[in-house]
Amino acid sequence: MPRCHLHTAGAADAPLRAALGELRTALDVPGAFSAAVRAETERVVRAPRPPDDGWLAGHDATAVELFTIDPPAAPDLDQAMGLARRAGGGYRVQYAIADVAAFVTPGGTLDAEAHRRVQTLYFPDGRVPLYPAVLSEDAASLLPDRTRPALLWRIDLDAEGRTVSAEVRRALVRSTARLDYAGAQREIDAGTAPESLALLKEIGLLRERLERERGGISLSVPEQEIVECPPQPGSVSGDAPGGRSGGAPGGRSGGAPGGRSRGVSYTVAYRAPLPVEGWNAQISLLTGMVAAQLMMTAGTGILRTLPSAPDGAVGRLRRSAKALGIDWPHHVAYAETLRSLDPHNARHAAFLQECTALLRGAGYTVFTGGRIPQPAVHAAVAAPYTHCTAPLRRLVDRYAGEICLSAVAGQDPPEWVLAALDGLPKEMAAGAERANTVERECVDIVEAALLRGRVGEIFDGYVIDVRERDPAVGTVHLEDPAVIARIEGGAAPLPLGERLRVRLTQADPGLAKVRFAPA
Repeated sequence: MPRCHLHTAGAADAPLRAALGELRTALDVPGAFSAAVRAETERVVRAPRPPDDGWLAGHDATAVELFTIDPPAAPDLDQAMGLARRAGGGYRVQYAIADVAAFVTPGGTLDAEAHRRVQTLYFPDGRVPLYPAVLSEDAASLLPDRTRPALLWRIDLDAEGRTVSAEVRRALVRSTARLDYAGAQREIDAGTAPESLALLKEIGLLRERLERERGGISLSVPEQEIVECPPQPGSVSGDAPGGRSGGAPGGRSGGAPGGRSRGVSYTVAYRAPLPVEGWNAQISLLTGMVAAQLMMTAGTGILRTLPSAPDGAVGRLRRSAKALGIDWPHHVAYAETLRSLDPHNARHAAFLQECTALLRGAGYTVFTGGRIPQPAVHAAVAAPYTHCTAPLRRLVDRYAGEICLSAVAGQDPPEWVLAALDGLPKEMAAGAERANTVERECVDIVEAALLRGRVGEIFDGYVIDVRERDPAVGTVHLEDPAVIARIEGGAAPLPLGERLRVRLTQADPGLAKVRFAPA
């Protein structure tokens, strides 16, 4: 139910494991890689060979100081950046993207498997990767102190953060530091960060200001994470889940335990993203916007597009804001209101979750022959945009990177790219639908597992949504644990935006649903 990312460390007890297994079966989630795929991957990682011969000559960029910044447990490092001031003023962004095409032979067994998987899937008890780990977590991953093939972007910005020039080329790169979000934030806040990292804040803030000017939207939606609480004295250890989030640390954990099983207790909590995560995202957005412009200039490409939200959806969101006590004057833009919210505030967090409804409907739009699609804009970015910075986790990015390389070189994209282009939107849509279903259902399953055994208990929450045709049915956002679930069974209409005492009526990971009723 929650429109958020779920982070957790691993599998739980038998009912939860069984429910996750049933979900995999129902969604036809790919299992282990076949022997043929593994064999081909082992061959290519020993001798990477990008599509254009002679790619190494004059393209050694290992002297460029680059660093990665990711959640601490992330093994597949797609991006590494180097930031510097330009002598004449402004900034230079060098952004290395893992060169997956150096390892994947078009039409080969590994390529076919990537088209079957489309993107990495994230389950509470593990990932289902797009590529075998020997490639995505080692040979192609931009790990520190390892020389790796990459697509190296060089984007020059003026003193206000606006793009002056941009290019991309194949290169060998060598990251020198692996940072996580919490550590990077501490260094920046303490004033001890090296200049390249300190500039991430400077450039990030400039890009955020430009985003506001464009009318773009960046949702600081709290992420849901599962936190293990220490066993109480005298309790019996078990095999139930816990562990800390696989995401970046630094957020607030929330209050008391949200469940208990075999002596180990848990809480579900919301973690508000750190500012450095937003600044890091701005570098990726910048690259996606520059890549889209290169494609449009060349006349061939694949854009990530999102239509503007219909008036009815905005009107409904305004009613939710009013019900939740959020000040949204009619003369203030939607994007500006979002930036005024505090994700640590329960009402604001609930509203931010609801706001993601306006960002649905994104897709991929292919164009060739200079026929630029209309509209060509991603409504949340408020500019043309493409996905090109996560090729280890998303199929389309490998193709977008090749199109951009060809555009800079003044050449047509490779035939293998053009041959796959028309089919990519449908493939990506199917992959995204499966990934979204996995996320949504996993949240339901884990919440049910955490609350199992507490049926009949009373909780405090806010009613954040009410069904228009049946106002006795809606959605409740609990204060503790951080759960969002359906509420039904009352005789009177639900009080939208108001605090409400609710009783847990169902929590079974096998059913994968949590249900509440007014207390």
